[in-house]
Amino acid sequence: MNDVKHQLQMHDLQSGHLLQKLPLEIGSISEISSRPEDADFFYSFTSFLTPGIIYRCDFTSGTPDLSVLKETKIANWDRSLFEIRQEFATSKDETRVPMFVVAKKGLVRNGDHPAVLYGYGGFNVSLMPFFSVSRLVLVQHYGAVVATANTRGGGEYGEKWHKAGALANKQNCFDDFIACDEHLIKEGYKQNKKLCIEGKSNGGLLVAVCINQLLIHSISRTLLMIFSLICSPPSSLPRPDLFGCALAHVGVMDMLRFQKFTIGHAWISDYGCADIAEEFDWLINYSPLHNVKRPWENGTKSIQYPATTLFTADHDDRVVPSHSLKLLATLQYELCTSLDNSQRTNPIIRRIETGAGHGSGRPTMKIIDEMVDAYSFFAKMTDSAWIE
Repeated sequence: MNDVKHQLQMHDLQSGHLLQKLPLEIGSISEISSRPEDADFFYSFTSFLTPGIIYRCDFTSGTPDLSVLKETKIANWDRSLFEIRQEFATSKDETRVPMFVVAKKGLVRNGDHPAVLYGYGGFNVSLMPFFSVSRLVLVQHYGAVVATANTRGGGEYGEKWHKAGALANKQNCFDDFIACDEHLIKEGYKQNKKLCIEGKSNGGLLVAVCINQLLIHSISRTLLMIFSLICSPPSSLPRPDLFGCALAHVGVMDMLRFQKFTIGHAWISDYGCADIAEEFDWLINYSPLHNVKRPWENGTKSIQYPATTLFTADHDDRVVPSHSLKLLATLQYELCTSLDNSQRTNPIIRRIETGAGHGSGRPTMKIIDEMVDAYSFFAKMTDSAWIE
């Protein structure tokens, strides 16, 4: 693996010297199969654009001769019309953060495209190129840009990269994700209100933290702009809101009590534990449940939490439903029911799957139903039209 994508190399069996690199698109190799006495071998390849291709590589002539043995085809999908790019964002501390961008070939970077930014950033998990039918629907039928952020906390560059986004360093994960979003804006892929951020489990935590922290960041930036206006009025002001909508699936939202429920104690290695004073200080600073703010109390009525859907399931015994339900109740109280005249306009809703758990092993129909709800919400909130 090099920069979060697989390379295929041939080495001398005795010396280990590199003999040659075999051509490979951006993607992942799941399996290699061969016999010592044969002059060929086979490997299985997948990427953001294909669910699976089995290649045969023949060395009979001394040079690699690649051919497709079997390819999984998808009806009404021509992958040659789309492309995968790898780009690097610059995080708050100047760290280069890799990200994959999937879009239609020849995309005009005028900032007028809807986009989904997906992230995880924890537990040494590497977000390698993977295939997702639902995300390809966004690319093909909404003209969307779909990006995957490889933030610190994952395993993309080994244990050092993992530790750089865990425990006392967890904030790096959130800074990296925000940097990837700002990179998409800078490079003209999309504008603020057209972006949806999405994450699952630890990624749900990532999304919830970012909508809280971007709110605080936006308020600070607005106050700075007011100061700038006094000194030197600019011709136009940037929009303070960075996300158009957010999809937080089965996220860890209460960072002070997660260890008290089901398997939560196993996550202390990545998060820390609020029962320890020093680690409490790390957690209270970003715990989604404990950092909900009312933006208009700082004189910034135009700033809102983005339109948000919180997803959970009634039988989730990994991240118990109370995480999402408590955050929803807190948002509802702080932004709406505790006020006589709430200035909240963007919707915040919840989706509770019944008869299901954390996500694995669900029937296909349940998966389809959830994706339809999630991406219909995305399309509505980003004002994205269906394209045949």
